[in-house]
Amino acid sequence: MYILGISCFYHDSAACLVRDGEIIAAVQEERFTRKKHDFSFPINSINFCLKEAGITAKDLDFVVFYDKPLIKFERILETYLSYAPSGIRQFIQAMPLWLKQKLWIPDLIKTEMGYKGKILFVEHHESHAASAFYPSPFKEAAFLTMDGVGEWDTTSFGIGKDNNIEILYTLRFPHSLGLLYSTFTYYCGFKVNSGEYKLMGLAPYGEPRYVDLILDKLIDIKKDGSFKLNMRYFGYGNGLKMTNWHFEDLFGGPPRKPETRITQKYMDIAASIQKVTEEIMLRMSRHVYKVTGLDKLCLAGGVALNCVGNGRILREGPFKEIWIQPASGDAGGALGAALLVWYKYLGNKRIVDEENDKQKASFLGPAYSDEYIEDFLKKENIPYKKLLYSEIPEIISDLIIQGKVIGWFQGRLEFGPRALGARSIIGDARNPQMQSKMNLKIKYRESFRPFAPTVLKEKVNEWFEIDKESPYMLLVAQVKEDKRIKPSNPQDRLKGFDKLKVKRSYIPAVTHVDYSARIQTIKRQDHPLFYDTINSFYKKTGCPVIINTSFNVRGEPLVCSPQDAFRCFMRTEMDYLIIGSFLLDKSKQKPLKKDIKWQEVFELD
Repeated sequence: MYILGISCFYHDSAACLVRDGEIIAAVQEERFTRKKHDFSFPINSINFCLKEAGITAKDLDFVVFYDKPLIKFERILETYLSYAPSGIRQFIQAMPLWLKQKLWIPDLIKTEMGYKGKILFVEHHESHAASAFYPSPFKEAAFLTMDGVGEWDTTSFGIGKDNNIEILYTLRFPHSLGLLYSTFTYYCGFKVNSGEYKLMGLAPYGEPRYVDLILDKLIDIKKDGSFKLNMRYFGYGNGLKMTNWHFEDLFGGPPRKPETRITQKYMDIAASIQKVTEEIMLRMSRHVYKVTGLDKLCLAGGVALNCVGNGRILREGPFKEIWIQPASGDAGGALGAALLVWYKYLGNKRIVDEENDKQKASFLGPAYSDEYIEDFLKKENIPYKKLLYSEIPEIISDLIIQGKVIGWFQGRLEFGPRALGARSIIGDARNPQMQSKMNLKIKYRESFRPFAPTVLKEKVNEWFEIDKESPYMLLVAQVKEDKRIKPSNPQDRLKGFDKLKVKRSYIPAVTHVDYSARIQTIKRQDHPLFYDTINSFYKKTGCPVIINTSFNVRGEPLVCSPQDAFRCFMRTEMDYLIIGSFLLDKSKQKPLKKDIKWQEVFELD
């Protein structure tokens, strides 16, 4: 039986195909269209999923949409009416898309896909809950979903057991942790639904000076983690902006303009909202434990990408195990919706082993054969050297040791926002210049942004203060004390981005200014070639850690095809590209016909 899940029209459209309960394929539409966070109908993603399974639309048993548009439309109408007449401008802008497209999803599916079968709709937070619990390794677990807003719900928790999930309690719009965090993302000059991870990365440079102001004026948090926002200060209910003049007056001025200098004020604001967010996440998780009595927790929803908060739940919360959906945002809703139909709607049995999840390391997108890659290289007259599979770990590890930056393109594309060893840029975590070099010359992004380490799973607790695996780069932990370097000058004298100048550990390129790191652990069974390359590096250096950042530049989605990878390689200052079995040396490449920088190609965010 084939079930296709679809999410679209808000951000990060995606499709997922499930065959008899097994995830066959899942991918975001942006990977094909090259439009970051593309929200359009995911026809390219759908076509890929069908092709991967060797079927057509007529072979599908069900198509399921990840939320209920009519209920969402009801919420939007009620919200506009409650603010009338002040929300009329937003109402006028929103209605055409609803009346032409969002309310006609069954017709759109039939027209775009040529599908004539059954179409189902499930609730937004039920999709998130299903994406968290069903792929997890747990037979029974609590789940917690947190995001901006679905139909009406913004947060939910409940219990998953065997093939069933049950939502017990919810919070409702406009009281939303996701929208609260996005408001501060906007105020600090970053894009909503895109720049939240920048705000999280900025937080350690500041001091949480505004926490009391936020708690006094903006939010009333209860002991159980539930809360109410003071909507007097927010613009998203009736306006076209996240903030309003009351918010701006409270924080002493208008939002920071994108691309302008980031002052200490915005660093402190980022630190403050991050601290408040973590406190809410902790209170919620403790309440979920108290109500459910279960010691395993599954997380999903956009807020579950806040890996600093996740790390605190793991360290300070009551749960023994947590599992986080790697595509926690709306894209993962497509996966959750498909699994929900298979297990809950159809009542099929679910088998788990309490150890290995069903996410397939999130390598669920397109792969390209060596034959395809070599045809492309020859057709474009691109110089390359073909390697044996067994040679790649030794050669690439040597290049990393020499300080080279490598584009790494291997196997199936990752599902979700993180590069996990399929479409990655890798380098030497021991090199103190590597963070600045990769930010400014390869990624073309802000110099303060931290990079993540990938570490051999069996070595993680020797280098970081964590004894659990983190395969999806969704947990933050501190660098071990014995791997840190004491600064010659007391760090508390440094302010803002001056903290970047201090070498903090033996792996400075992946050590944030607060000694933290967003960790990915790698097991050989998940990606043998990536594991073997890091292991080769470890044998030569004694360090089982490398830099792993996403293979893209600012404003661009993760590369999908060999063509995408080559363009990115040539328009940045990467030194080498290993794509399948083929090694490309930048020094031997002919310049592109148009020698243009990525900033001129993509809109900066």
